[in-house]
Amino acid sequence: MNLDSNTIEAKLDFFFRNKSLLEQALRHPSYVNEHPESGDSNQRMEFLGDAFLDAFVALTLYQKHPSVDEGLLTEMRSQIVSGRTLARAARRLDIGNHLLLGQGEIASGGNGRESNLAAALEALLGAALLDRGYHAAQKLALSMLKPELAEIGSEEVGNPKSSLQAAVHRLGKDSPTYRLIGSEGPAHRQRFIVEVLVDGDVLGKGQGRRKLDAEQEAARQALKKLEPVS
Repeated sequence: MNLDSNTIEAKLDFFFRNKSLLEQALRHPSYVNEHPESGDSNQRMEFLGDAFLDAFVALTLYQKHPSVDEGLLTEMRSQIVSGRTLARAARRLDIGNHLLLGQGEIASGGNGRESNLAAALEALLGAALLDRGYHAAQKLALSMLKPELAEIGSEEVGNPKSSLQAAVHRLGKDSPTYRLIGSEGPAHRQRFIVEVLVDGDVLGKGQGRRKLDAEQEAARQALKKLEPVS
């Protein structure tokens, strides 16, 4: 399969000196399983991009919100780097249509799967870091996530757990509690599953690559249930 690098680079507004790094960033493991001669999958680049993105977002939030404490900064960062948010950014950039996938993954809708999109976005950042260095990758990350970084200051987007706590207190209920009920996937792509309980009742369940991601998703689900009565 030939990669249309010009179209992808135009959408990203980022041009790779080494096109093989761009191709690897979009090469899903399922494609490598069917085409072992194609080279490595994007998993190592995803690892690199994930670490880079954590540091970049942390620094950006630290500078943008000087009066916010470390607890809320952590939640804000986790929200931005969550699979859900990264997949939304990847859809905006049409990354799914450029993924190199195996036939089985294509048939099951893999080009729209949240985990694949988030992994590809992180891998692209890893590829940019390798290709042109930290400052260029930083510029790409800022461009990719500009809307998310702009909106993260709102309570609803930045801190769903605090929003849920405030909502249940208005109803005269005890603070929510979060319970880890399981995890799935290999160690390098593990997803945690968490329930949120209010007065002993399960109001929401969430999944995420970090426990905090899963807690926030569970809180968002619980808030939706409380909306008619809160």
